[in-house]
Amino acid sequence: MSKAANHSAAPSIVAEGLGHSYGEGAVRTTVLQQLSLQFWPGELALVMGASGSGKSTLLATLSGLLRPQFGTVTSLGTSIWSLKPRELERFRFQHCAFVFQNFNLFPALTALEQVALPLRFAGETEAASKRRAQVALDEVGLSARMTLRPAQLSGGEKQRVAIARALVGSPKLLFADEPTSALDTANSEIVIGLLDRIALQHGTTVIAVTHDPRLARHAERIIRLQDGVVLADTPLPAHEVGDPLASSPPHPTGTAP
Repeated sequence: MSKAANHSAAPSIVAEGLGHSYGEGAVRTTVLQQLSLQFWPGELALVMGASGSGKSTLLATLSGLLRPQFGTVTSLGTSIWSLKPRELERFRFQHCAFVFQNFNLFPALTALEQVALPLRFAGETEAASKRRAQVALDEVGLSARMTLRPAQLSGGEKQRVAIARALVGSPKLLFADEPTSALDTANSEIVIGLLDRIALQHGTTVIAVTHDPRLARHAERIIRLQDGVVLADTPLPAHEVGDPLASSPPHPTGTAP
């Protein structure tokens, strides 16, 4: 199945003139310098760059987690940094999902309970939330592992649970910060393949920060940052999206690290 973002639609995110610094005086470090970008529905964009290039700060400002000192971010037609704190929190809850490098799973909850949790917070019944969680876990290939807790899952499986949890609320925007940094090559391929498929099949805008060049072939676009400036913004040719779980590593027999 060929992958292509929907550039005929309005951009889902428009960032204009973003500027941000840390520290003061002689130790002040500028990490974003008048940076402007647009992102589209159905797009998997990788933000790449060396440590300190500003990529994680960019992701935080785009996702509503860090207010930039300068510039604006318009997401789904809403100027998010004009919102009051509670309005911004509601916007993130309704439209955004997050995947982090350290999985952020609760040790005492099963995979099914982890994925159902956001729906329970949103007020869905236990039965309805579990049904939707089962669908999301099936999409990431973990139906047979849904009763297991994090200590019983491999690193790749933990990240797939985190992706299912992000997916279950049908977000329009998905932000991933170094989602494969703790994974081996095989599991990294599975995780980025899932993010790729989510963008295509759900029309979600997926923005992933990564330093891992192995992931580049899955993206439709690569944005390279250096010292808070866009060094290159490269659209890639449409590519075929296969089943990322087709070559899934076997389940471990013991407790995963």
